[in-house]
Amino acid sequence: MKFNKDCEVIWHDRKRYLGMPLSFYRYYIVKKDDEWLKFFRHKGFINAIIDDINVYRCFDVSLIVTFVDRIFNTGTIRIKSNDANSPVFHMRHIKNAYKVRDLISNIIEIERKKKGVGITEFQMPHN
Repeated sequence: MKFNKDCEVIWHDRKRYLGMPLSFYRYYIVKKDDEWLKFFRHKGFINAIIDDINVYRCFDVSLIVTFVDRIFNTGTIRIKSNDANSPVFHMRHIKNAYKVRDLISNIIEIERKKKGVGITEFQMPHN
């Protein structure tokens, strides 16, 4: 995936099968100076679907690790946001999922503080 020259890719990976990156799903965390920080999901080879979420809109990060994921050091990160198009954003079967989850959680906290975005404890759940 191509980004502008002034964008910095902080992290990227692919969806993995049995620990090997044999997929056309790619995930990115991209920063543009101090303007924005986003999560991107790129699906497809010939026809592509590209989703993104502004990091400050995210409010919950969870990690799903199956038995097979433990064997191959992978996992699925589920990010909930108040984004209308992607209320639940999955990064499926990525490598080093525990470290990536911590990175994502830290990035979300930093961005929310920078933007002055607060969240209440009692939100309506997204289905």
